[in-house]
Amino acid sequence: MVAALFAAPLAPVVAGLALVVGDRSIRSVSRHTAYIVSLVAMLASLLASIVVAYDRPVLDRQWVPEVGMRLHLAVDGISVPLLLMTAAVGVLVVLHARHEQPAGGTPATFFGCLLLVIGGGIATFLVQDAISFFLAFEVVLVPMWVLINRFGDRRDPRERARAAGTFVLYTVLGSTLMLVGILTMSFAAGTTDLAGLAANPMSPGKQTAVAALLLIGLGIKVPMWPLHSWLPRAHTVAPTAGSILLAAVLLKMGTYGVVRLVVAPLPDGVERLAPYVGTCAVIGIIWGGLVCLVERSLKRLVAWSSVAHMGFVLLGLMSGTTIGLQAALFANIAHGVISALLFAVVGGLKHRWGDDDLDTARRSLRDVSPRLSLALVIGFAASMGLPGLAGFWGEVLAIFGAWTPGGDRPTGWFRVLAMFASLGAVLAAGYALRVLRIVWHGPAEGGLPPEPEPAGDARGNEWLVTSVLSAATIVLGVIPLILLQTTSGAVDQLMAVIGR
Repeated sequence: MVAALFAAPLAPVVAGLALVVGDRSIRSVSRHTAYIVSLVAMLASLLASIVVAYDRPVLDRQWVPEVGMRLHLAVDGISVPLLLMTAAVGVLVVLHARHEQPAGGTPATFFGCLLLVIGGGIATFLVQDAISFFLAFEVVLVPMWVLINRFGDRRDPRERARAAGTFVLYTVLGSTLMLVGILTMSFAAGTTDLAGLAANPMSPGKQTAVAALLLIGLGIKVPMWPLHSWLPRAHTVAPTAGSILLAAVLLKMGTYGVVRLVVAPLPDGVERLAPYVGTCAVIGIIWGGLVCLVERSLKRLVAWSSVAHMGFVLLGLMSGTTIGLQAALFANIAHGVISALLFAVVGGLKHRWGDDDLDTARRSLRDVSPRLSLALVIGFAASMGLPGLAGFWGEVLAIFGAWTPGGDRPTGWFRVLAMFASLGAVLAAGYALRVLRIVWHGPAEGGLPPEPEPAGDARGNEWLVTSVLSAATIVLGVIPLILLQTTSGAVDQLMAVIGR
């Protein structure tokens, strides 16, 4: 089943390149053809990913022996959930894109860029070599820039170009720092293999310097406060499919990179920097929640909530405990599912309304679009960390992990961070209930517009996508052991390697 290791990322990448190149050469790829090709490629990738998740094949061959670089593909309990989520979200994104395809370019280029982003994400979660990880990571940047710049919101070309430019500027800076850190570790260890890097740690002083480089570089991609300013702007103008991939795939690649490139090979450096990174994470939780309380743009509000939720992931990673790492991995997946659901719903509402301004008086969503309103309620209830839904477990376990940090981390300071992080749940409840009061409940009778605007409910592919994501949100909340048992073995191995 080694072939599945190649099929999972190559199916979308090859199909995406074929659509983009074919569209530019013959300019006759129809929208229907692009959709069918994309759907078939993603279904093949999902099937291959399922095979990889169950059989756990391994491919390990020399690639560039001069620098110790290997063609090493494999998965473990940490990467399997991310692999399956990326492939599944990829299928859902293609299905949703048929319902809502933005203007600004050809269908083939649009679907091709979606596939390239998904394929790059899948490859990132499969490779076990640091240089290969970097290359796979960089595959997604250009097609994501195209999705934002070419297929983004057409109403404000200047803001669209500014958002795309900011995205490129930040990500290139992050990539540069990440590459310098990877090369420094690789030259010191004599290998680029991730397991080899973890088995041959550098001195504590060097670990701290390299960890700082990598945490800043990957912190841009997570994103971590105060390196987050590119994210709300990019989400606001990106097409719905682009926003879903940005939240459910790209941000997960950043946190996965922190686990593989920082936590595992640089434990002493992480321990020294953990109080500072943890502080930035908690500031992001509070900052994101406060902004959401006053934000008028519904899509931008969901983007800011991502900054807050990723703060819980970073706090768990910095705690240095098994429960904290488990919390981070769970919250990572939960955020991917919840954010995909919210952006699918909010994107659909923006498409129907023409904008996403919360100050505009509209009829109650529960009356005009009961299916979308149900999905919106589930998404925001999970976002506020309501027990029984996916958002609850990661946040609660991250706070528990921070309360009793591992190693020589300052217990008192981490307990302060845990207390402030718990306020994030209160802020999340505040902004979630604010949105539901405005959108789901609607204004008072006298505040309705003279003629109710047509909204229309979710049907076809849109209803299928929101239903699947809503169901996943509920299942992860009710049966968290599905994910916790999958990651527990790999987490125990990682904690044994770093000696904590």
